[in-house]
Parts: sequence; C-alpha cells; structure tokens
Amino acid sequence: MPDTGLSDSAADIAQKLLDWYDQYGRELPWRLHPRSRAPSQRPDPYQVWLSEVMLQQTTVVVVAGRFETFVRLWPTVHDLAAAADESVMAAWAGLGYYARARNLLKCARRIVDDHDGVFPQCPAELETLPGIGPYTAAAIASIAFNQPSAAADGNIERVLARLFAIETPLPKAKTQLRQLAGDLCPQQRSGDWLQGLMDLGSLICRPRNPKCDDCPLAQNCIARQESIQETLPRRSPQHRRRTARGILYVGRRQDGAWLLEYRPPGGLYGGMLGWPGWGWAENAQQHQPPCQGNWQRVGDISHMLTHMDLHLEIHTAHLPIDAVPKAGQFIPSGQFRVDALPSLMRKAHALVIARQSG
Repeated sequence: MPDTGLSDSAADIAQKLLDWYDQYGRELPWRLHPRSRAPSQRPDPYQVWLSEVMLQQTTVVVVAGRFETFVRLWPTVHDLAAAADESVMAAWAGLGYYARARNLLKCARRIVDDHDGVFPQCPAELETLPGIGPYTAAAIASIAFNQPSAAADGNIERVLARLFAIETPLPKAKTQLRQLAGDLCPQQRSGDWLQGLMDLGSLICRPRNPKCDDCPLAQNCIARQESIQETLPRRSPQHRRRTARGILYVGRRQDGAWLLEYRPPGGLYGGMLGWPGWGWAENAQQHQPPCQGNWQRVGDISHMLTHMDLHLEIHTAHLPIDAVPKAGQFIPSGQFRVDALPSLMRKAHALVIARQSG
C-alpha cells in the first residue's frame, strides 16, 4: 500500500477494509463502486450530497427508490434549485424528518446562487450550508472529492467503538470516535475507505449478532478479543419520550375533492400537505373543525416520531358542494395523490377509507 502517513496498525486496518470493500461492498444507486466505475470516473457531488441528506435517519432500502425518483425529476442541483417547493415536498413524502427537505431546497439554492452550482470541497465550507452538519460535510468531502475526513455516522461509530473497545457511552464518546475516524482515514481512496466502513457496520458489524467470523478486521478488534463486542457501543440512559394528542379532520366534498392544507413552515411536517388538525403541534389553533359539516369520529391512530409519540383522533365528514373551509383548500379528486402525503397523513386516510368501506 502507498505511504499514507498513518501508523502501521492504521495502515493495516485501512488496507484490509479496502480489500473487503472492493469484493463485498454494496452497489447502490448513488455510489461509484470500484467494481463498476471507469478509471477516470468521479462521483457526482450533487448525487453524493443528495444521498447523504436522504440517508440521515433513514434506511438504505427506503432511500434507494426515492433517490432515483429525485435524480430523474431533478438531474442537477440547478434543476432542484428551480423546483417548486410543493413538488419537492411531495416527492419527499414518506422519507420523514421533513426539515431535511426544506433544507435540501435552501441548500440547492445557496449552491446555485452563491457558488455558481459548484459544491465546495472543504468540510468547513460545506458546514455553512443549510442541512449540512459535521458528519454530512465530512462524508461529502471524502466520497465526492476523496479528501481524508473524520466522518462517523451510527454504523461507523459502532465499528470503531468495538474495534478499539471504547466503553465511554454515546453521545459522550462521539468526539473520541470522530477523532479515531480521522486518524484512520488514508490519504488515498478516502471515499472508498469511508463507504467500506459504512458497509462493514451495516452488513457485518451489526447492532445485534455481529458476523465477527466474516469481518476483515476481526484480528484487530479489541472488543472481540475481550468478548464484549455485543455490549458496545454503550449508550447513556435516554430521556423519557413526550406524548402528544390531538385531532385530524379528513373531509371530502360531494364531488370527490379532499380538504387539505399546507402546514406552517415550522414545527412538525412543516411545509407538507396534510389534513387540517388541532392540538398536536406547535402553534395549535382553537379546537374546531376546518369546515362546517357532519363530522364524526371514526377511530384513532398512533404514530411514533424520534422525540415523541402522537395519539390522534380521526374525524371525517362528507361535505356539501358549497362548503367554505376556514382552513385548507379542496384538492380535486383527479389531482389528489395519497402517496404525496407524509406517512402519518396516509395512515389517517387509510383509516377513513377502511371505515367507509367496512
């Protein structure tokens, strides 16, 4: 292996990981894997950025199809920057954590307006852009521009905590683990190394039942030597989750149009299309239906978010053709797409349809 400036142990780890990644690394829609890329081919920074934002708090399986949809609709950062907000929010529906979609648009427009559509290569400069934190900035710099960086997501933190038997609990250990990631990252093939570390955490060094016998770093792993790999990484006790309650109103006019509203930019599901509601988000309005009608409660739904559990009553009504909503607007049946709604809103719609057909 070429001189990397790393210690012999770190160089050994890097080479073992790269050899494993070349053979077993995943082929993903946004990835240029060594098995399939041309010698002069380089990753598209736009696609690297888009995939990294989508993968925040979301699984690869969920992201894969949605990523391809985004790239088909908006092939470049210029296309995304020029897109209508509601189109992007609708395409994002189902990925969750909707502040990411709002920041995605803000970031695309900043890159076009302030950087002539060219992504910065420096992690510090990338961090100044909306929605890009330290990990995402380091990952983009490494994968798109092959810069050595200290990127450590959940998978990487788990691998490094076990590899070096770091018993300090998360999140306190994050700084130490990020430092280790930076110390280990080779000067050459930095992007492949980082993606190999991600794949090792996802495929081999799993949270439960790690496949240690298949791990290329098994001989280097201190936690395995001490038989404590399944206890790491340790985590600090979690704070008690908050519970929120409220109502969603699923109304449909006699001509088939649905009563929907765009939620305020801030708060839960900010900027997303959904059913008018009360009591479960910030800036809740007074408890009253969004339109006069024979509203009836048809059931309840529960929905788990990262920081809270939602328990919502679902009310529905068949509304007259001359109904005038106090909140929201009627969307004609031919323009209504249930798959453009967040999963919570789809769940409410499914309950109403099931009750009406039952």
